[in-house]
Amino acid sequence: MNVVPLNEKIMVQRLEAEDKSAGGIILPDNAKEKPKQGKILSMGEGKLLENGTRATFQVKVGDRVLFTSYSGNEITVNNKEFLIMTEDDILAIVD
Repeated sequence: MNVVPLNEKIMVQRLEAEDKSAGGIILPDNAKEKPKQGKILSMGEGKLLENGTRATFQVKVGDRVLFTSYSGNEITVNNKEFLIMTEDDILAIVD
C-alpha cells in the first residue's frame, strides 16, 4: 500500500528505540521510551495559502527530524508504524 499525505501533512518513520541505557543496562521492550526522531518518507503538496498558492516546506524527504512526544497521528501500514504530522510538529532537522 502506498500512502501519500495531503496538503501540509508529512509521513515520518520513527527511528528504532535504544536497546541500552546511557549506563549500559539492557532495556526490555516495555521500558524503552519511544524515540522522538524519525525519517521523512513522504510529504503533501504544502499548505494552501489565501492567494491560492502552496507554501513550501522547510524539510524534505529523507531528512532526519526531531519532534515532540505527542506529535502526529500513528498509523499502521503493512504491519509497520508511521506518524502523520504537520511541519509545525517538527522541532529540528538532525545532521
